Amino acid sequence: MTADDQRRSPTQLTDDQRLDWLRLIRSDRIGPATFRALLDHFGSVAAAIEAAPELAKRGGQAIRICPVDAAEREMDELDRLGARLIAISENDYPPLLAHIDGPPPLIAVRGNAAIFSRPTIAIVGSRNASITGVKIAKSIARDLGGHGYAIASGLARGIDAAAHEASLEDGTIAVLAGSLNRIYPPGNVRLAQAIVDNGGAHLSEMPIGWEPRARDFPRRNRLVTQAFLGTTLLSSPIFSMILWWTLTAATHRRRSTKAGTAGTWRPTPAHQTNCRAPVSLRC
Repeated sequence: MTADDQRRSPTQLTDDQRLDWLRLIRSDRIGPATFRALLDHFGSVAAAIEAAPELAKRGGQAIRICPVDAAEREMDELDRLGARLIAISENDYPPLLAHIDGPPPLIAVRGNAAIFSRPTIAIVGSRNASITGVKIAKSIARDLGGHGYAIASGLARGIDAAAHEASLEDGTIAVLAGSLNRIYPPGNVRLAQAIVDNGGAHLSEMPIGWEPRARDFPRRNRLVTQAFLGTTLLSSPIFSMILWWTLTAATHRRRSTKAGTAGTWRPTPAHQTNCRAPVSLRC
């Protein structure tokens, strides 16, 4: 079965299959694109694990497959956290995330995975937001929550934290740059726990114990801005990486909105964002 087949026909993995999927994605030189190519070529992850080292050797490279005991330790640690791994082939996988470029084949989730089935808007922006920007973020999050939307963000300081705080009661998703047991920044640990306690969820594609590095935040941003119905960007410098990812999401036919700091909605016209699709937000 190819990766596309699995997205069209959701299949629940067995424990052994989940372990194999984890081993392959945690192996050297194996990212989402290579994982998908191997699955498409060999038909199963177990077969890909057997064949990948020899295939790489023919190409003059070496691949070290993640050992069984290392994968089992990660799964045990996730279990201790009350978290689990969800594969792209399974029903609980966020539906729009499966259709971005290079979707993670496995995500680690802590909290209520049912929230992924709800219509969700991302609210992101500056870590050094103004007081006005924070107020607007909270107002937008509450308005959207009141209309049935869940809110996603990246658990950063500033706009992200404000969006999460204002949507705790209605449901919020924190997409992490590090692993589920390495909350960043540390100052948001209590907020992170409140998200789970109130029926929200944490989502990460990183290995357990992974401390977020500078290069991991753009990777996180691609999930925040492309995996949900739309993105609201607040108080962001014009050359920021999150703005770049928001515009990228727009070109992937996501709804993308830029709100100003004057207290009103200001949908950015498509011709101003190099976006080929109309820009809109329903709330």
